[in-house]
Amino acid sequence: MTATLLLLLKISVGIIILAIGMDSTPRDMAYLWQRPRLLLRSLLAMYVLVPLAALALVKALTLAPGVEIGLLVLAVSAGAPLLPRKLLHIGDGAYIFSLVVTSSLLAIILVPAWLAVLGPQFRNPPNLESSRVAWVLAKSFLLPLAAGMLIRWFFPAFAERIVNRLMGVAGLALTACSLALLILHWDVLLDAKWGGVLTLAALIAIALAIGHLLGGPAEEDRTALAIACSTRHLGIAVLVAASLPGPRTAVIIAAYILTSAVISIPYLRWRRAAVPRPDQPGASS
Repeated sequence: MTATLLLLLKISVGIIILAIGMDSTPRDMAYLWQRPRLLLRSLLAMYVLVPLAALALVKALTLAPGVEIGLLVLAVSAGAPLLPRKLLHIGDGAYIFSLVVTSSLLAIILVPAWLAVLGPQFRNPPNLESSRVAWVLAKSFLLPLAAGMLIRWFFPAFAERIVNRLMGVAGLALTACSLALLILHWDVLLDAKWGGVLTLAALIAIALAIGHLLGGPAEEDRTALAIACSTRHLGIAVLVAASLPGPRTAVIIAAYILTSAVISIPYLRWRRAAVPRPDQPGASS
């Protein structure tokens, strides 16, 4: 049952990424590459400061083994493939799309590197080669993304009409699978106790703050990077979880997904109130 739920989680993510491709253009991809300062700040936040924050929490607190491993796995699994769904009505779509693509491609090198550095924190360290990460990204990210962009190219009216529905249905499926995984393995959360759940929430809040502070002077960039830092690449996280014994890490990942949504919603409401949408009066041109 757990394996089925993990498969459904990955399928839901794949559908969301397909929808992202249907809402993006090849020109959007190069947006961040043409802005090296913003690129460096974004990668520093996502791939250096967030993992270091997770490591600091693990070192400072006494946590259940499943929570420790889950925190570290989630911290190194950057890539933020769910980012555009959360920021559908705020920020620069080109920056968001370019950030998703760039960070996910860099995961091929950086995720195995971080796992090697953090390996001593694992009782059974996962052996994750770059080739396996590349294969996961190809299946769970690049393939559906390219398919979505091709659909947009050949059938633009159809893509525009269906993209929001796809994101909504896949988002509901993602939430439902996460809840089912938590219900099926409720004992894991009991072992983690409230301290474990609060530590997950603390990591999400810290990640939001890191992204917000390093996002630069543009308010919409701050918002986008904050959500990117608090969002993990589920495909990579599930791959690492599958290489570890037992369901503990997978359940912690599910708890993180739900906790991230709960914490991100008030932040996004605040940011939407603070930053005018491009189609609203007072928005920057």
